[in-house]
Amino acid sequence: MRELRAIGLDVDGNHIICESAGEDDGRTEMFRVRIDDRLRGAVRGEGRRVGQTNADASSMLRPKDIQARIRAGASVEQVAAAAGVDVARVERFAHPVLLERSRAAELATAAHPVLSDGPAVPTLLEVVTSALVARGLSSDSSAWDAWRNDDGRWTVQLAWKAGRSDNVAHFRFTPGAHGGTVTAVDDAAMELIDPDFGRPLRPVAAVPELDFDEPAAPAAPVEEDQPAQPRPGARARRSKPTIPGWEDVLLGVRSTGQR
Repeated sequence: MRELRAIGLDVDGNHIICESAGEDDGRTEMFRVRIDDRLRGAVRGEGRRVGQTNADASSMLRPKDIQARIRAGASVEQVAAAAGVDVARVERFAHPVLLERSRAAELATAAHPVLSDGPAVPTLLEVVTSALVARGLSSDSSAWDAWRNDDGRWTVQLAWKAGRSDNVAHFRFTPGAHGGTVTAVDDAAMELIDPDFGRPLRPVAAVPELDFDEPAAPAAPVEEDQPAQPRPGARARRSKPTIPGWEDVLLGVRSTGQR
């Protein structure tokens, strides 16, 4: 295999000009190599060596890197997919870190939630279990997990189901005396450790009371005095004409007293 020596870039900036080592006759040959992603990766040490298999390539992912990603919260499947390696290889180095995460989550459940007036007496597990039961949910379907942040502190996650919805709440765990403390990170966590967790999740407006008393019976109508009407069939009584006396007839006096 002949050896080439890079001497500079081509005028287009996309190729490397190389020359071959001098042969016995002293002649050199010029070569031009295109600069592409494969060449850039090979220069950075990311390329696969000639004759290297997939199993050999997986050795480029160091155990320390695998454990760092798992400790930060990634799953075995996520690390394997990102590195392009088999899940079995990642599991070998991830197992002790997964145990570490599980232990941190267990310790956090025994810590005391920090409220506005200081740490609560019950543990996080006791408070959360009471809150879920008060809302008609089962704590058996809940799952705990933990991972370490860049600052070295632990974030603890509680996952549970409510009907068909998946819910999560996050706490910040600080180890210490008497089990340490946990602080709510998001709204879901704050609602779970709220001392008033027995209240409805959504406030219900008060319904005004309605009066269902039976209405009083209407008073009987008062009959007004009406002028007496003649009975049907009765004939009206006619007044008799005035009969003038004899003196009026003889003297020509009318019945009204006028002559």
